[in-house]
Amino acid sequence: MLFDTFTARHLVLKNRIVMSPMTRSRAVVANTPNELMCEYYGQRASAGLIVTEGTSPSPNGVGYARIPGIYNQAQIDGWKAVTKVVHDKGGKIVIQLMHTGRVTHDSNLPTGAEVLSPTAEVCPGEIYSDTKGMQPHSTPKAMTQADITNAVKEYTQAAVNAIAAGFDGVEIHAANGYLIEQFLNANVNKRTDAYGGSSAGRNKFAIEIIDSIIKAIGADKTGIRISPFGAFNNTGEYPGVEEQFLDLVTHASQCGLLYLHVLDHSAMGAPAVPQDYKLKLRQAFKGPFILAGGFEKESAENALSSNGADLIGFGRPFISNPDLVRRLHDGVALTSPDMSTFYAGDAKGYTDYPFAA
Repeated sequence: MLFDTFTARHLVLKNRIVMSPMTRSRAVVANTPNELMCEYYGQRASAGLIVTEGTSPSPNGVGYARIPGIYNQAQIDGWKAVTKVVHDKGGKIVIQLMHTGRVTHDSNLPTGAEVLSPTAEVCPGEIYSDTKGMQPHSTPKAMTQADITNAVKEYTQAAVNAIAAGFDGVEIHAANGYLIEQFLNANVNKRTDAYGGSSAGRNKFAIEIIDSIIKAIGADKTGIRISPFGAFNNTGEYPGVEEQFLDLVTHASQCGLLYLHVLDHSAMGAPAVPQDYKLKLRQAFKGPFILAGGFEKESAENALSSNGADLIGFGRPFISNPDLVRRLHDGVALTSPDMSTFYAGDAKGYTDYPFAA
């Protein structure tokens, strides 16, 4: 089943393998996609669907060094070259919209940008800066209503820009402790206004973004990624998490979104998303369902054959195996990735991994 075609709304995918979004930090000049990124994504166009690395919808959302944006014309033009390469090779590609919120340091942001979050509480831990090395996360500004309204507009314009750049759709990143999940997660969101204080309040920001984007580009071009039991960036489980995310997923289903992408971080040490809860999410979302997190060929086939998912996301194996689809199909051994080059900024550990003979 893994190598069967699959129709996801308007997209006909040549297999059920999804290249998961992975930060690679190669947009070295003004957070703008470049020729090296064209080569990287083009090498991996045999995936049924590529989801790009997290891409900022605004200057305020550029949390990490050298991640790309989609908020100005140069970035649109850069991504247009990427989508052309992927499409010329018969692939499909959507862009992941990722505003990092409080997960940043001031020195990583463009001039004039500010650190924003639901509250002014600093994210524990450190983040890398090209100019200063490892630094504590910067103190965020608690977002006002005007800030929230503006952020929704930025997400929406980024989605419009993505379609102009030739993408087949967008993925709203509501996982991994970034801005949207900072609103979703009760351990982070301590607001007492309409955007906090209850599951409906915590869901409100995400739902406003969903509704605004689908009005602009269509529900069939809008997917969403969640990690309800993830602990990344100081999120973690809290009372009522299951019910809250089921409410959010039910709304996404009623809107007819392109897909729901569920990430289980347990392969990287986080608590597992319970299997029975994955099934509840599967039942709640009446549309294409992607599971990601630590899959190998056998476990992926099992998830598909048991109707636990329609598509399977693979992350790190795609870093070091540009021809991952062929290797999985033919039983060719996988190349192990060099973690020291994940975010290095140049071709090493990016476009120089070998294809199987």
